[in-house]
Amino acid sequence: MARRGNPAGVLRQDADENHGITNIYVESGLNLLFMILAVIIICPMNALKKTLDRFYREYDFQGRISYDPIKFPHRYNSFSDVEVSAFIASCLAYGKVGLFSAVVEKILSVMGESPYEFLLGFDLKRDRPILRGIKYRFNENDDIICLLFLLRRILEKYSSLENAFRTFYNPDDPDIGNALAGLIGLFLSINTTEVYRKDLRPPGLLQFLPSPLKGSACKRANLFLRWMVRDRDIDFGIWKGIPKSKLVIPLDTHIARISRCLGFTGRKSQDWKMAVEVTSALRKLDPEDPLKYDFALCHHGISGMCRGRKETETCRGCALRLK
Repeated sequence: MARRGNPAGVLRQDADENHGITNIYVESGLNLLFMILAVIIICPMNALKKTLDRFYREYDFQGRISYDPIKFPHRYNSFSDVEVSAFIASCLAYGKVGLFSAVVEKILSVMGESPYEFLLGFDLKRDRPILRGIKYRFNENDDIICLLFLLRRILEKYSSLENAFRTFYNPDDPDIGNALAGLIGLFLSINTTEVYRKDLRPPGLLQFLPSPLKGSACKRANLFLRWMVRDRDIDFGIWKGIPKSKLVIPLDTHIARISRCLGFTGRKSQDWKMAVEVTSALRKLDPEDPLKYDFALCHHGISGMCRGRKETETCRGCALRLK
């Protein structure tokens, strides 16, 4: 007598088939969900990109130069003078523009027509008196003199800050963070006994030379690198071969405030991690040149328009509102 088939086996087969059908529905449902989420996410990003690109295109870069420390290196024609004057100006670029500009003006006036030639011939004994009395907030007179002394040492060995920077630059790095840390470490490795009578690194000197290794946002150093690497708008682009995409945004209070409003970051601390996070968000909008938005966004913040929080009346008149 033939044996009847196992009903349990039939049930298992039916269950397996139903499970397969269920998997198909689940997979299809997930794909649809992902498509919906993609539309929700991508559409605002596209709208934001259009808004920022419009803001960038219409921004009066030349009209704002006089309110920015980049005005100082724009006085010079030689690449060497542009580089060293830019570094000095960026080191002092904190606080109110009018206050630090007056200090940069004094330093550059002492240095004469060629800041680079002045630094190559810089002599502490001879030149300390003509720099006496120049100081700014956290930076004592000796700190400013030491900054010039360190620059002379770097230029003596490498001829330019670019050559020194490239010693640490690795094209495989995701950004310029490691190279910047190397350059700052090079500055701080130089013996300062000639300036301070002891090999010291006082707070006023360290304030000029923050490092990503210590978590600093390094706003002024990243500002200097933007000037040197970017070759568009008002930036100089005299350091060739370093992709603009490797730069990190010069993060200050204004950029941090606007970035939170635009959803570029949720971090509270204005540190290196926030700078990298904001840059990553901007890189999604322009992979090749994420910092093209920096100057316009920063000066939009300086204008006082953005308060870093959603306010109906204020946001309604904001140039960055989505249209």
